[in-house]
Amino acid sequence: MARMHSHARGKSGSTRPSSPTKPAWLAQTPKETELLVVKYAKEGKSPSQIGILLRDEYGIPSVKLVTDKSVSQILAEKELLTDIPEDIMALIRKVVFVKKHMDENKKDMTAKRGLRLAENKINRLAKHYKSTGRLAADWSYDPERIKLLIE
Repeated sequence: MARMHSHARGKSGSTRPSSPTKPAWLAQTPKETELLVVKYAKEGKSPSQIGILLRDEYGIPSVKLVTDKSVSQILAEKELLTDIPEDIMALIRKVVFVKKHMDENKKDMTAKRGLRLAENKINRLAKHYKSTGRLAADWSYDPERIKLLIE
């Protein structure tokens, strides 16, 4: 598959098994796994950080294999999911840092292009999340207003 903006093809990454099954050696029950997810969410971890912690500390290869629910679904049930999805927040942070860089380096055209690409990704993701109901229908990306969320 090609990259989003350059259409170049990079190195392929690792692939998951075609038919994943719950490992026989796994000690955690689905209820224990959900409690771990809630515990880490209350500590302020994002869904991807929770998955990495469970993999590295408890040997849980995939929360979905154990509980039949994703980390985000578990957090949504417990009403611990953030208003703005994690990937949009990461892009917003990137935009804020690039704008700060652009204020100091006015002639950095590479950063200007990166800013434009990041803002386009935010708008595309927002459109997707609005259609799936994850974001409010009236949510819009406003660079000046959104800066306050990060700071």
